[in-house]
Amino acid sequence: MIDFKNIRVLAFDADDTLWDCQSHFEAVENHLYRLIAPYCENPARELFHTESGNMADLGYGCKAFTISIIETALRVAGDHLSAEELSDLLSHSKSLLHLPATPLPEVEETLQRLQAWPYRMVVFTKGELQDQENKLHRSGLAKYFSHLEITSNKTEKEFQQLCEHLDILPSHLLMIGNSLKSDIAPALNIGASAIHIPFHVTWQLEHFEDIKHERLVKITHFNEILKLL
Repeated sequence: MIDFKNIRVLAFDADDTLWDCQSHFEAVENHLYRLIAPYCENPARELFHTESGNMADLGYGCKAFTISIIETALRVAGDHLSAEELSDLLSHSKSLLHLPATPLPEVEETLQRLQAWPYRMVVFTKGELQDQENKLHRSGLAKYFSHLEITSNKTEKEFQQLCEHLDILPSHLLMIGNSLKSDIAPALNIGASAIHIPFHVTWQLEHFEDIKHERLVKITHFNEILKLL
């Protein structure tokens, strides 16, 4: 059971927790799939293969995704695609750098109320520095957070570093996010607590088996955080 009286810091994931991100990426994926479907049996598997191979070098984010999209198109159907088709696919991919980052329902109202409570609120997310900073700015939510930490990945190591940077023990941290793999599991593994808010779509590389843990609470609406705290 989570000891909420011991919590000092509320750490929020960004993409698909504070604003919609994955559905915009899926629109680009579907664009790719339509182009390469005549030339392979499973377009989604082809993209997954490319992204998995690029992960160690490129990491997460729009730019890495764009490279994987174009690389997949060229590898699977390059000789069959026109320059115009590839140009349209590239433009669609680059549009992700300007996705609206509109706060999801109940997010801003909940953060506004939490501001008056005795917690330090921070954003802890992975991806590309400039892209994530720009999305937070466009969302209008930056004013609710005292600290922003953007990492190339979110494992136990990065969670430990977050606690060190904030000068807290892991037991003082409550992580709130949509990804069991990146937000929940590593937080629990270092001794922190977590709230899981599933999003309606999940990136293939973020799929993870379900977790049951005494320091984990699962909710379906963002404002349920207020009831818990």
